[in-house]
Amino acid sequence: MRKWISFPHREGTFSRQAHADFPAEAIYEREVGRSGFFGPATHLHHKHPPTGWSNWEGPLRPRAFDLNELPHGTPAPWDAPLVLHNNQCKLRIWRCDKAMTQLFRNADGDDLLFIHAGSGELFCDYGHLSYRDGDYILVPRSTSWRIEPAAPTTMLLIETSNGGYQLPEKGLVGPHAIFDEAMLDVPAIDDAFRAQQTEDEWQVVIKRRGALSTVTYPFNPLDAIGWHGNNAVARINWRDIRPLMSHRYHLPPSAHTTFVADGFVVCTFVPRPIESDPGALKVPFYHNNDDYDEVIFYHAGDFFSRDNIKPGMLTFHPAGFTHGPHPKAFAKAMTEPKKFTDEVAVMIDARDALEQGPGLASVEWQGYVDSWKPKQA
Repeated sequence: MRKWISFPHREGTFSRQAHADFPAEAIYEREVGRSGFFGPATHLHHKHPPTGWSNWEGPLRPRAFDLNELPHGTPAPWDAPLVLHNNQCKLRIWRCDKAMTQLFRNADGDDLLFIHAGSGELFCDYGHLSYRDGDYILVPRSTSWRIEPAAPTTMLLIETSNGGYQLPEKGLVGPHAIFDEAMLDVPAIDDAFRAQQTEDEWQVVIKRRGALSTVTYPFNPLDAIGWHGNNAVARINWRDIRPLMSHRYHLPPSAHTTFVADGFVVCTFVPRPIESDPGALKVPFYHNNDDYDEVIFYHAGDFFSRDNIKPGMLTFHPAGFTHGPHPKAFAKAMTEPKKFTDEVAVMIDARDALEQGPGLASVEWQGYVDSWKPKQA
């Protein structure tokens, strides 16, 4: 990996190093970047916060939704409320209290299950796998699967429509950074899996092009006695992720990429030490990510750059405007920075515009766009 040296144009008063050592008269830095933090970028220094708007009109705006308020207890994943979607990505939130009575097979693309709450057992073509809160479970396209919750389970379902999930290239830090592929767990052909191989009638519900078809078997089709290969269900927990860190520089969200799909990426923010260098920015920087819509699902902890956000909420920042930390979080980071962040969140960056699912407006925090306004004295 190598690149030619470039000499960016510089104008006026500026910081020579992005995200650090801001000029005293212009502490508000804004990154205007392309291609999801991988493309060309410019850093502007402003006298006022780039999010210091006094009014906002029109459909484009930052949005926040409390997914805890959506309908509970749908019996199967295909009934789960649609949250956001485009042609390459579909996000649903699913709460499951009882064992699935049918198998599910998604013929439209891979599914990524992020377990927000609960625990239980997953049975699939490849065997049996236990799950707990914080697990990612990657289900390849056209895999038959079902779950048996031991505790009521809430999960974020992220479908890559007509595509598959892969791991990001890790470049200079090497293939074992963030997490070693040896940390990925796969299902086992164990006693629990063999015990469910009965001669009872089972149905497989198949989703293809959004339509459902049902195939009935006079036996349980999860009847494999073994397998070999490198295409399988896989599991990793956020607790097994070892984030990239820099004590002198606030890394962009792309440094925390966990999975890559066609047209979007999935990143994971996990607890880490906060930058300790006196001149380093200690909260996410103001930025225009002008080629991507940004989504964050909040799982656990204290979300240090956001006010009034709790686990189970989701924020949606479409491309086209500057966003960044709330005023109180920015001010505190400049005067009384924390030493450690304990937040856990899942971020989805989508190349094509995302649309809201039906019913999402009923759980929107309408005042979110105003939460950046300067507080009146």
